Amino acid sequence: MTATVELQHLRRAFWRGVRDGLPTVAAARLAGVSGGRGFRWFREAGGVAPVSLAEPVGRYLSLPEREEISRGLAGGDTQAVIAARLGRDKSVISREIARNSRPDGEYRAVAAQVLAEQRARRPKPRKLENPQLVARVQQDLTDKWSPEQIAARLKVDFPDDESMRASHETIYRALFIQGKGSLRKELTACLRTGRALRRPRKRVDGRADPDRRIPDKIMISERPAEADDRAVPGHWEGDLILGKHNRSAVGTLVERSTRFVVLLHLPGPHDLLAFQHAVVEAMTALPAQLRRSLAWDQGLEMRDHKQISIAADLPIYFCDPHSPWQRGTNENTNGLLRQYLPKGTDLSVHTPADLAEIARSLNGRPRKTLDWLKPIEVIGPLLSGDQPAGVASAP
Repeated sequence: MTATVELQHLRRAFWRGVRDGLPTVAAARLAGVSGGRGFRWFREAGGVAPVSLAEPVGRYLSLPEREEISRGLAGGDTQAVIAARLGRDKSVISREIARNSRPDGEYRAVAAQVLAEQRARRPKPRKLENPQLVARVQQDLTDKWSPEQIAARLKVDFPDDESMRASHETIYRALFIQGKGSLRKELTACLRTGRALRRPRKRVDGRADPDRRIPDKIMISERPAEADDRAVPGHWEGDLILGKHNRSAVGTLVERSTRFVVLLHLPGPHDLLAFQHAVVEAMTALPAQLRRSLAWDQGLEMRDHKQISIAADLPIYFCDPHSPWQRGTNENTNGLLRQYLPKGTDLSVHTPADLAEIARSLNGRPRKTLDWLKPIEVIGPLLSGDQPAGVASAP
């Protein structure tokens, strides 16, 4: 094998590893190259696998396969039956029929083959070589529009002008990939992420392996059903809100039934012992009837959840990854707290007394969901023991 072919083989193996979710260094090792070379390939490609390295085997339908599709449709076969007969995924057949049928909707093998060959001719003119289109895309990026928003809006504003079309993928590639620099590189700062490299969504690292991060956790699906309908008080949701550069944090606890809030003063977001002590201290100050469960996300601060659960006599349940709605009450409360603890500020300047005053203010607000009662008015009898356990005073 020539040096060029061998290099292409190595690069294809590297990008296959990236596609499968491996970190860059691990993908490089899998391909048999150094981590430095893997990082260079990743950086030069903007985090996007080059089209030239697409897997070459069996990707494209042949004329005999298209004839089989045509015969199958004429015979009344379903797309799934045709796909099974050809050994293809049914989405391939569906896409083929949608793309290469005649204007009257009839699918003919030879006509479909001609259309496919025309579409495959290279080199193709770049979508973003039209100066008017480039200017429009750059203006929309400057206005903080996402590539998806830009692509969709171009169809609305120019319904009959194919030269004023660009998919979101085309825009991303023009921003990230060297050699496709029809868009100014600095416009990547206008993207929501602000990244100059594309980051694959699926990467196998510590954050992608929650079972390793937090062992022996109990998922929220196993939490008692009474917590879901808020009929019984004592079920809590918790989270951390972070300050500037993630160097400071405040712990938040909110009771689902009464919306009562407790704030935890923390010396920093990474002091696990201090966090553990703060949660235990706050929860053990409550009557037993108000310590039925605590729901948390899969942040590392809960790595020692077993010790917290035992010390506070409190079952702890964990939400599914990327599912903030499973702690909806806490998410809403954190939004309210940002009036007092704005994003991008240093939260360490707030003393325990400051946080107590913020909690007092929030618990003294009348809430529509409580029929305009205040959280402190609803939970007050429970804190004092005047109301029987298991009875909530508000929905």
